[in-house]
Amino acid sequence: MNLRYHILIVDDIADNIQVAMNILRESNYDFSFAVSGKAAYELLLDNDFDLVLLDVMMPGIDGFELCSMMQKDEKLKNIPVIFLTAKADIDSISKGFAVGGVDYITKPFQSDELIARVKTHLELYKAKEILRENNLSLEHELKYKVDRLLTELEATQVEMIFILTELMESTSDETGKHIKRVAEYSRLLAHYHPTISEEDANVLYHASPMHDIGKIAIPREILHKKGKLTKEEFAIMKSHTSKAHEFLTVSSRRIMKAADIIAYEHHEKWDGSGYPRGLKGENIHLFGRIVALADVFDALTHKRVYKEAWSVNDAILHIIENKGSHFDPLLVEIFENNIDEFVAISRL
Repeated sequence: MNLRYHILIVDDIADNIQVAMNILRESNYDFSFAVSGKAAYELLLDNDFDLVLLDVMMPGIDGFELCSMMQKDEKLKNIPVIFLTAKADIDSISKGFAVGGVDYITKPFQSDELIARVKTHLELYKAKEILRENNLSLEHELKYKVDRLLTELEATQVEMIFILTELMESTSDETGKHIKRVAEYSRLLAHYHPTISEEDANVLYHASPMHDIGKIAIPREILHKKGKLTKEEFAIMKSHTSKAHEFLTVSSRRIMKAADIIAYEHHEKWDGSGYPRGLKGENIHLFGRIVALADVFDALTHKRVYKEAWSVNDAILHIIENKGSHFDPLLVEIFENNIDEFVAISRL
């Protein structure tokens, strides 16, 4: 079936609307446009749209407020909203998803990026609409198509994680190599764990690079301090777990939810002496327990601004000695039984 989609583009700068229309025109969509939030809302009430491309910074009703208004209207709440904006800070991105956006694209963007994301969300929206209209009677026929679209959405999440971790690297003492090694350690622990599926291992692999994303909210003078932190400074440093949770908890996407869990819980300890909530044993999510071990092993074996690298043997001994206190005993056993593979990753 050949579907023709109707897209509403909202931006207070007419040239920006024209750019988006020119990029998407070859896909044979129908377009409407508005240069204010108020005008856009009136169009939404009087017409049927399949997707909204929405700027954030507009006089009067801004993009966030308009998206919130749509969520409160039965007719409008299911229309996918993609934010298309120059606001690239983490708080704005988080707010965009919190108010109901399905995606967030920052300007300047690549033409291919806009085309692909619009196509993905339009097809997913139409598939969901068909399921709703037919009381899910077509679910078995559409399952493959929906699964494919969800896979594309997860690819978008992975891309967003890459962007955010690059931002984190620019503000903290952690390197891309550290992030990559933690992801590899985590996937290895998951691979050998008896209860983790291969699918969940891949989710963990893609989400684990976000474990310290909250550090972007920590002052640089604390992140880069060469000496020991004061009690007050350490309290601020520890807040990176809760800051990350504030950023990430708004998302319902699978990989971002996993990233939230990991960032929030990877400093918890098996005996309950960790932070931020003092969780104990299996009350700590397995993803958090895995990244806790992976992060510590890599931090010990590599130089940081506040310390020299430990020898691999000393780091291994530390992990083993903290079995049942800091680390999940089963994970330590997996670590011990496959130590050569962990050492190989440490040399990347």
